[in-house]
Amino acid sequence: MPADPRAVLTRPAPEPDRTVAYGDHPDQVADLRFPAGTGPARPLVVVVHGGFWRVGYDRRHTGPLAAALAALGYPVAQLEYRRTGQPGGGWPGTLTDASTGIAALPELAAEAMPHRVDGAAPILVGHSAGGHLALYVAATAPATVGGVLALAPVADLGEAYRRDLDSGAVAALLGGGPADVPDRYATADPRMLVPIRTRTVVVHGSEDQQVPVTMSRDFVAATRASGSDISLLELPGQEHFGLIDPESSAWPRVLDVLRSLHDDH
Repeated sequence: MPADPRAVLTRPAPEPDRTVAYGDHPDQVADLRFPAGTGPARPLVVVVHGGFWRVGYDRRHTGPLAAALAALGYPVAQLEYRRTGQPGGGWPGTLTDASTGIAALPELAAEAMPHRVDGAAPILVGHSAGGHLALYVAATAPATVGGVLALAPVADLGEAYRRDLDSGAVAALLGGGPADVPDRYATADPRMLVPIRTRTVVVHGSEDQQVPVTMSRDFVAATRASGSDISLLELPGQEHFGLIDPESSAWPRVLDVLRSLHDDH
């Protein structure tokens, strides 16, 4: 039997080195993982988890990914945010938490791990719905983002609504469809926020059953046409969850892109 690709979501990972708060709500926090070894200060890597913005998924399922990055010498923060299905989640709290947390985390991380985090804007690694949030923050607060690695992102909220991804996830986030709350889509949908002024790489598996790869193809083509520095790496035969699994065949390709973003930053 082939391995269950969802196994990464519940695979144990080492406990984080520290948890810091960027707000007063219990979910306005981030787990910090200190970089292994010694070396110069580097830009923070902020991991933004997916789960279609729903409360049933939290930052813990990115533990294996974050621990693997820290073991390679990256300072890492796993961002948590309020999600749909809990007070304050959805519109606008989920989006404002992402913006507020990403802006605050470089300083909070630098205080926790002196001399290991430099003052540069962080690199965002966002998966699925977390990819949407990373793209959203890059588009609306570009000074706070040094680069984006979007892994199978929900990059077009209007299309995701039309496809009814995860049984109404976008409607739950924004409070309705594009015809119901057009101003919210205009504010929150990366497809409507181009150009994106932050260097961005989208990685998507050709066999993704949760977020269709065609969404990333169309988004990257349109965003590149607007003058944005964006590219798509499509991985043949890969599904949705391998992109965040350090034990998957996709992982070396994901790491190559992150190194490129980090080294060019």
